[in-house]
Amino acid sequence: MDSENEFRNIIVSKLDNHKGLKVGLAEINRAEVLNALNIGTVKEILKAFQLFDKDNEVGCIILTGNEKTFAAGADIKEMAPDSAINMYLRDQFATWDSIGKIKKPIIAAVSGYALGGGCELAMTCDMIVASESAKFGQPEIKLGIMPGAGGTQRLTRAIGKAKAMEMILTGRTYTAEEMFNAGLVNKVAPDDLYMEEAIALAKDIASMPQVAVQAAKEAIMKSFNTTIEDGLAFERRNFYLLFASEDKNEGMKAFIEKRPPNWKGK
Repeated sequence: MDSENEFRNIIVSKLDNHKGLKVGLAEINRAEVLNALNIGTVKEILKAFQLFDKDNEVGCIILTGNEKTFAAGADIKEMAPDSAINMYLRDQFATWDSIGKIKKPIIAAVSGYALGGGCELAMTCDMIVASESAKFGQPEIKLGIMPGAGGTQRLTRAIGKAKAMEMILTGRTYTAEEMFNAGLVNKVAPDDLYMEEAIALAKDIASMPQVAVQAAKEAIMKSFNTTIEDGLAFERRNFYLLFASEDKNEGMKAFIEKRPPNWKGK
């Protein structure tokens, strides 16, 4: 993947994993504007995710910014002149919706500010590893608007109605520890170790049988938009389908033979 030719606002690379598949890494690279998320940047992030999704070498994906800022929000200068009709016709959030269709697990490695669209972008990922200095918030209310890229929905599902109301209606920022306690963040690490923790988690996932990983992610995501009965039926279907995989045969044989499995990814 030639990031220099394909991407202007992000840096794309792959990290080796000696225990399994590689980890795809996308780094937002607009430090001069605190990694503000303009339309082009979000499109590039989606493109990188889609390329990683099709790449048989990649087992897990990490999205990050830099130590000072994950993403400080949407690009307000780009957004300020827009009318309601312009926003509606452009349908920029369709790009965000497509991120939710990525099959491979995505980890957000967050340090510094993750505000507004930055917080929403972290929540489109499947897991969040944060540095101790990370700050989360949905301050759109202070601009006379509200979250529009999923903040009212994903945040409420993650931390509950009362806390989401407080966070969105006050526009206040919260520490990584507060968001860990609320259930939004998986792990908080020192500032100099948060990327190591995110990479370790990603490598662990990438070392697992990928058909099972993707089927499990699909079933977990299904729980957000269906009844418990339909969700259980979907889970059962994927469970049964995995019994047709070579990895199921290898995993169970390796367990019985007391040896490490050799995953085939099929």
